[in-house]
Amino acid sequence: MILIGNTYETTFSFTQDQVDAFAKLTGDTNPIHIDPEFAAGTPFKKPIMHGFLSASIFSRVLGTEFPGNGSVYLSQSMDFLRPMFVDEEYVATFEVTEIDSRRKTAIIKTVITSSQKKVTVKGEAKIMHKTLIE
Repeated sequence: MILIGNTYETTFSFTQDQVDAFAKLTGDTNPIHIDPEFAAGTPFKKPIMHGFLSASIFSRVLGTEFPGNGSVYLSQSMDFLRPMFVDEEYVATFEVTEIDSRRKTAIIKTVITSSQKKVTVKGEAKIMHKTLIE
């Protein structure tokens, strides 16, 4: 059962091979993500991950872990606040902030934080879940 105030947290990281595979899959081959020489000339000094790859953790968790199987992802807002890098550890946190029993939906605050405790991505997901459906 989903209740207001429920929280969940998971730690994750991505490798450069995963970033390269995402670039190939999506066609987003911007060299800022895959070319260390190009990225060295940017303010980041090294390749940064695609924003949507980093935020894919939201889909994984909401669909399989919290609240888990049976979730239907309806929407997601996101602000990309800081770059994210391969082989660095991040923490994704989730908090149920609203439940609409009439519409059988929940609003979940979604946040990714770096190991330096800096927020890199924040947003809000709206889901439908089997435990909200009578």
